[in-house]
Amino acid sequence: MLTVVTESLTDAPAVPDDGSEERSLVSAAARGEMRAFEALYRRHAGRVHGVIARLVGGHGARAEDLTQEAFVRAWQALPAFRFESAFSTWLHRLAVNTALMELRSRRSRPQDEGDSDEEVFDLIGSADSAGHTTALSMDLERAVASLPPRARAVLVLYDVEGWKHEEIAAELGMAVGSSKAQLHRARNLLRDRLEAHA
Repeated sequence: MLTVVTESLTDAPAVPDDGSEERSLVSAAARGEMRAFEALYRRHAGRVHGVIARLVGGHGARAEDLTQEAFVRAWQALPAFRFESAFSTWLHRLAVNTALMELRSRRSRPQDEGDSDEEVFDLIGSADSAGHTTALSMDLERAVASLPPRARAVLVLYDVEGWKHEEIAAELGMAVGSSKAQLHRARNLLRDRLEAHA
């Protein structure tokens, strides 16, 4: 079920809500109501897939698997959700953690058996916010996807997700100075790669 929905919603933005409907859906899903969870999935699948894809370096099968894994973890953890933050914030953090765990496990393996560069780039350059695929968005996505994993993670978390260096350092197990250095490195590599294709 999740794969079918993911395929049709990976680029859909989260649906805005005043909070009351979402709170009702979360409560119902926490009680085990599958339709409520499916509605939450449909609302948030695009954003979750987007952040995971950016963190793991592409829109390949691995990003889809991790999106599903994040939603499985959300389903399992929902009964403990206490509404101390917005559900979307909680789910987003869970998705980021799922992707970061994947990046950590990649470091411990000699060579990742996951997506090849060709598979990773197959779906890159998907529609921009206006619904058009542009050469610039394709180049930018490819350049970000080609960054070293830690530099890419810092860039995405800082520049795209708005995290502070202290949060990134704590999450990735590095010093704050290392986070800043990785961001500087990522931006320079990104600039060089984009200029090379200009």
